[in-house]
Amino acid sequence: MRTYFLDRIRVILTILVIAHHSAITYGASGGWFVRLAPGDGPTAMALTLFCAVNQAFFMGFFFLISGYLTPSSYDRKGWADYLRDRLLRLGLPVLVFGFVLGPLTVAIAADGSGFLTRWLTMMSELRFVIGPMWFAYALLVFAIGYVLWRRFVPIRPKPRQPIPAQRMWIISALAVGLAALVIRQFVPVGEEVLNLQLGYFASYVFLFAVGCIAERYGWLEEIKQRHAQPWVIAGVVAIPLLPLALMVGEAMGQTNFATGFSLPAIFYAFWEPVVAWGVIAGALWIFPMWWGERDRRWGFLSRQSYAAFIIHPPVIVTLALLMQPLPLPLIVKFLVLTLGGTVLCFSFAWAIRKVPFVGRVI
Repeated sequence: MRTYFLDRIRVILTILVIAHHSAITYGASGGWFVRLAPGDGPTAMALTLFCAVNQAFFMGFFFLISGYLTPSSYDRKGWADYLRDRLLRLGLPVLVFGFVLGPLTVAIAADGSGFLTRWLTMMSELRFVIGPMWFAYALLVFAIGYVLWRRFVPIRPKPRQPIPAQRMWIISALAVGLAALVIRQFVPVGEEVLNLQLGYFASYVFLFAVGCIAERYGWLEEIKQRHAQPWVIAGVVAIPLLPLALMVGEAMGQTNFATGFSLPAIFYAFWEPVVAWGVIAGALWIFPMWWGERDRRWGFLSRQSYAAFIIHPPVIVTLALLMQPLPLPLIVKFLVLTLGGTVLCFSFAWAIRKVPFVGRVI
């Protein structure tokens, strides 16, 4: 059951990645290869809120799932084969994207003549563009850390532990929020260190570690209404409070949410884990209950999801530029780009994975 409901979640998270970058294309706040609309107006504000909610949970959810699958993979393969597999499935795609697909996307986004020349020049200069493959890069770092942990800290069998009580969920949310706030004093939101936006990594590290621990006790399969419902309610209440906090901060002359100890910065740091715990717990409660059975279609899509994630930047940038002359409202373009990008990315992923060796990697 674990694999089946996680298949569905992985597919939906991949689609949300495509939607997230489609939203930035049409005005939402954030960094992306191309922006085709101004960052003001009601559409941009709505898309920015969508991206903020997304950012709070979707990559953290990926790390949680990855952590959950890590201990069994390590136990099955041993440390050397596990590390070799991670280098193949994570390290190699990072290099291919960084030196080939990343420059390709930059060349496409330039939107002018000389596309091929730009692309070839960037590759010949060994320009490295990591793009969204920072996730695979970070996951490789986490995997190496896990190997070192297991090599030097032996794991002893323990009795099955129940899911932690709600007070631990509250403490963890406060701790992650505080850690994020402290980190952002040194690395503000949006800034990178070694190609990683460390301002968001408090929740990523925590959720990966929780996934590793949860696998031993089967916690993800055991999330019930009593665990999830309080956080779902808290998340629903919290979401509309973010724009309100930003407006109050603006009225006070405090507009910087990326760093410092302004009202927006403090609120945003603690708001994120509340929304993340709500969405993640809600999904882990609902999905096994409603969509826990095996489904060939979802299984097929899940097998393509990693490749779709890797190739989505050049695909949606190309599609967005092709759509640019169409006289459509921005919100409609966002929806069309998300839907069309999803179909194209998963279709191309299926075709690419038919290539010998590629299917073994992605």
